[in-house]
Amino acid sequence: MKIFCKTEKINISHFLKKMCFLSNLLLLFSCDSFVEVDLPKSQLTNTAVFKDYASANAAMADIYSKMRDVGILTGGLYGFSVQLGTYTDEITFYGPPTSPTALFYANTILPSNSTVSLFWNNTYNQIYAANAVIEGVEHSTFNKEQRTQLIGEAHFVRGILHFYLLQLFGPIPYIKSTDYRQNSNASRLLSYKVYENIIEDLKNAEQMLASQYVPSERTRPNSFTSKALMARIYLYQGDWENANIMSSLVINNSLYKIETDLNKVFLKSSTETIWQFMPSSPNKNTDEATNFIFTSTPPPLIALDASLVNVFTSDDLRKNIWISSITGPNGKWFYANKYKESKPTSPSKEYPIIMRLSEQYLIRAEARVHLQNLSGAFDDLNKIRNRAGIQNVIEGSVDEILKNILLERRKEFFTENGHRFFDLKRTGKLDVELGNKPGWKSSNELLPIPESEITLNPNLKPQNSGY
Repeated sequence: MKIFCKTEKINISHFLKKMCFLSNLLLLFSCDSFVEVDLPKSQLTNTAVFKDYASANAAMADIYSKMRDVGILTGGLYGFSVQLGTYTDEITFYGPPTSPTALFYANTILPSNSTVSLFWNNTYNQIYAANAVIEGVEHSTFNKEQRTQLIGEAHFVRGILHFYLLQLFGPIPYIKSTDYRQNSNASRLLSYKVYENIIEDLKNAEQMLASQYVPSERTRPNSFTSKALMARIYLYQGDWENANIMSSLVINNSLYKIETDLNKVFLKSSTETIWQFMPSSPNKNTDEATNFIFTSTPPPLIALDASLVNVFTSDDLRKNIWISSITGPNGKWFYANKYKESKPTSPSKEYPIIMRLSEQYLIRAEARVHLQNLSGAFDDLNKIRNRAGIQNVIEGSVDEILKNILLERRKEFFTENGHRFFDLKRTGKLDVELGNKPGWKSSNELLPIPESEITLNPNLKPQNSGY
């Protein structure tokens, strides 16, 4: 068995001998992919790493930096926003046919796909690092309040990362340990058991995290970040009552307020941001802007799909403010312009936003429909429509209201971390909406388990259907 750190392959027994001489966990966290065999627990809870708050906090901050730069939530090319945008009907791909993204666009993914392996490996690597923080900080001796905050953050990270893996791959192992013997033979849990573990982690996080942000820029989760994610999960499970309760707790908190000006929604100071990543440097803005904005035609890599642009009515302010276009000799192309700063500024103006308040209104609207509170559902739906400058919805059947909510989610969250794919999947509409897309098959609702992982751990069998 091998462990991968950057591009170097190292025999595991030789590596473990070398690890005995290492005392800084941050070196471990610099690895770019998940270890197929985890490192011994004794190495991850080294007292030299967690002896004080500064080093433990740096370990947690490094996890966020990995999530931002190489994880599934990165705004870079190999994150959900681009890859799942091409996989569905948000983004048209114009790059070379040899690109891994071309396979997502064509819906011709194989178990050997390199991007799928990145999704799996990077995410489990970050989960593993979160487990190391939990185990290490639990045995540390610095301030109890600081310990509680860090452990709460690690529980939140572990929960949200498993949540996304579940959406991509279906039943998965839920990794709570740094014991390489357990992890190298872990079996896939049924989806409902994975959800139970996620909710347990998020409830722990909710209890441990402060209600205020530390720091104030909303770059580390607070207790309401955990509530917001639980609201989403309850929605996905069809637990309408709890989805309503959790989203209401977030909506009613004075920390959050819908930005009436669409130009302010994606600024780092936005009042509706629930959680965002800190950029890697004080002058850097987002990778989302770098990837989505283009200045020449035809588009060098990606552009918004015409089917997405066409769902916006002419009076929808989101079409004018969050979408821009460029015309060339051979036509007109559109790009996502939610993040507008594609170059450095002094200081940074935009941070990558992972969770925001408008989702909570649409979660509650959907939950209220199922709870037969139609007037409340209209109020929440129209809160988002009014901000976009479009007419209120005031009547309709249950099916019509739900259709309007799903449409509003499509227009509100396009190119944001795979919302479109996950919404179509959870509502059973993937085949209806994507059935005419060349290469689409019903089995594409799940990605394949990377074949290299199944080879190393047969307990991950059976492979997902269709692969």
